[in-house]
Amino acid sequence: MKGPARWLLPEGIEESLPAEAARIEQLRRALLDLYRSWGYELVMTPLIEYLDSLLTGTGSELDLETFKLTDQLNGRLMGVRADITPQVARIDAHRLRRDVPVRLCYLARVLRTRPQGPGGTRSPLQVGAELYGHSGVDSDVEIIRLMLATLETCGVERVHVDLGHLDIFRQLIVATGLGAADEAELFDMLQRKAVPEIEALLAERNLSEEQRAWFLALPELNGDVEILDAARERLAPAGGEVGAALDYLAETAAAIRRATPAAELRFDLAELRGYRYHSGIVYAAYVPGRGAEIARGGRYDGIGAVFGRARPATGFSADLESLMLVGREAGTVAVPAIFAPAANDAELDRRVAELRAQGRVVMRGLRGQTGDAQAMGCGEQLVLRDGQWIITEVN
Repeated sequence: MKGPARWLLPEGIEESLPAEAARIEQLRRALLDLYRSWGYELVMTPLIEYLDSLLTGTGSELDLETFKLTDQLNGRLMGVRADITPQVARIDAHRLRRDVPVRLCYLARVLRTRPQGPGGTRSPLQVGAELYGHSGVDSDVEIIRLMLATLETCGVERVHVDLGHLDIFRQLIVATGLGAADEAELFDMLQRKAVPEIEALLAERNLSEEQRAWFLALPELNGDVEILDAARERLAPAGGEVGAALDYLAETAAAIRRATPAAELRFDLAELRGYRYHSGIVYAAYVPGRGAEIARGGRYDGIGAVFGRARPATGFSADLESLMLVGREAGTVAVPAIFAPAANDAELDRRVAELRAQGRVVMRGLRGQTGDAQAMGCGEQLVLRDGQWIITEVN
């Protein structure tokens, strides 16, 4: 009986062949240059670390997503990173300890126990940026604009961004006095926009008709900026905190549109993604024909508290390979590789070094190898003429 094919990879684990790897690397360099131009410093976090550090703050949501193993040196439980945000929060709070706003970015592979959807990857190439030490519209606007610039750099077109604010739902819970169990059920129902289920649950609680109407309004309050006015009218009795959250959304959207007039923004007050760790505004980017978001983010103030410093924070993340799939490929003209023969010639060595210094790709032939310049995929070759090594086309 034959064993399993040795070339098969685990489900949800992929590898990149040369052409794809080259494009990923091109985008990686472009994005890191983009982030540097905005003042974001690159950090590189460890692949594994102790579990009690990984599963703090935002990381507590990732318990089931995290591969776990035991450190053979001391017996402590470790985890393979499933998200880089908790690690960056630790760096800001514990290692850098700056008092000014800190801008950090990252781009690295993470590993998850489960794919994000049918046929999805378990090892996304996570890219993101985070801004620590500032609480307010300015930092959220900057991060959302940087997310849009990231998508543009990757060639992603026809993007729209859904904006929401978690304080709206939270304040409705407070105003109605509903308990944690009801809060969890309503949260799940709102994510599915299961209005009949919401109606049934609220009918069993000791709420006024007005209070029930607040929750039933949330799935309907999605669309253009006009829905914020409708929300102010329908949710006004719920208290000033709800109004403040709506004002925050309006101010954020207006600032983004001033800086990026082409940005397509929508509002969804039932958008509660990241409810258990985000602390205010949340957002996700979508493109037509793709149901899942291609980038997401929000505010998560206080994430560094477990590391010794509770700092305001906001940021976004995405999977670079997913962005590459939905984005158009940059229209750069490929420069053909040059084939250099297998010859022991000092002048040929000098010429090859010169061309490589200019950024050209030069493949040296190997004595006795199989295949010529054309078989090697080279469009040009070095040929000796009148004592000079010149470049000619491969016929």
